[in-house]
Amino acid sequence: MAEIEIAVIITLLASGLGLSTPLLFAALGEKISERAGVLNRGVEGMMIMGAFAGFIGAFISGNIVIGFLFGILTGAVMASLMAFLNVTLRTNQLVAGLAVWLLGLGLSAFLYRLAFGIGTAPRVEPLASINIPGFSDIPFVGPVLFNHDPLVYIGWAMVPILYVIVFKTKIGLTLRTVGENPRQADTQGISVVRVRYYAVMIGGAMAGVAGAYLSLVMVGIFVEDMTGARGWIAIALVIFGRWHPIGIMGACVLFGMVDALQFSLQAAGVQAPHQIMLMLPYIMAIAVMAFTYKRTTQPAGIGQAYTREEK
Repeated sequence: MAEIEIAVIITLLASGLGLSTPLLFAALGEKISERAGVLNRGVEGMMIMGAFAGFIGAFISGNIVIGFLFGILTGAVMASLMAFLNVTLRTNQLVAGLAVWLLGLGLSAFLYRLAFGIGTAPRVEPLASINIPGFSDIPFVGPVLFNHDPLVYIGWAMVPILYVIVFKTKIGLTLRTVGENPRQADTQGISVVRVRYYAVMIGGAMAGVAGAYLSLVMVGIFVEDMTGARGWIAIALVIFGRWHPIGIMGACVLFGMVDALQFSLQAAGVQAPHQIMLMLPYIMAIAVMAFTYKRTTQPAGIGQAYTREEK
C-alpha cells in the first residue's frame, strides 16, 4: 500500500512540474515585458497562436524543433503588433491586450479549419521525456526531477539566467530603468521605444514557446482554445512572484501542482463534481490576485504610455 502511495505522490509531483512549464515560459516572458513598463495582456492570444504555429510547423516538416521555431516566430510577430499598439500608437494597454487575445483566438481557429477542415484531428509525435543518466535512477528524486522533456530543463535554466541578466548586467539595468522611470532613461540617451519593443517581442516569443509546448509536448494535437486561460494565469503569477524570476518559478510550480492534483483527484474517483475539480487552479489564481496584489511593488512605469517631450 505504501509503495502505491509513493508512486502516486511521484506521479503527482512529476506531473505538476510538467504542467508548470508552459506557465513558466509565459510568465518569465511577461516579466520581461512588464519590467520594461508594458503590461502585455495579449499573452493568451500569443500562446494560442504559438500552439497553432508550432503544431503546423511540426506537422508539415516532421520536425519538433522546427515546430518550436514556428511558435517562437509567431509569438514574436503577435507581440510586435502589441508593441505597435502600446508603444507606437500609445493606445490603452488593456484594450490592446484584449484585441491581441481575441485576434489570436479567432485567427488560430480560422487557420486550423482552413488547413485541416472540420472533423479531422491530425497528430504529431509529442516530444518525449529523457532520462538523465546517473540521476533518473535515484529513488523518489530521480522520477520527480530527472525524467522530463528537454523544455522543462530549459525553463529551469532560464530562471537563473534571467536573474543574472535583469539584476546583474547593464542590459538589465537599462530594462529596469525604462520600466521604472522612462523619462530618466530618455534623458540618459536610452531609446524607450526600442527597449520596450524588444522586451515585448522577447516576451511574445516566450509565450509562443509556451503555446507550442501545449500542442507539441503535452498532447501532440492542436485544439481550439487549448490554452485554457493559461496566458491570463501567467500574468497573475508574475504578480504573485513579485516580478522576480525565482518567485515566479515558485508560483508556477505551485499552480502546476494544484493543476496536477485536480487530475489526480478525478482519476482517484473522488466524489465531487468534475467542474469543481477543474476550477481548483483558477480559484487559486483568483485568491493569489486578491491577497497579494496590494502587497507587491510593481515597476513604477508599468501600463503608462511614454511620450517624449520635444525640445
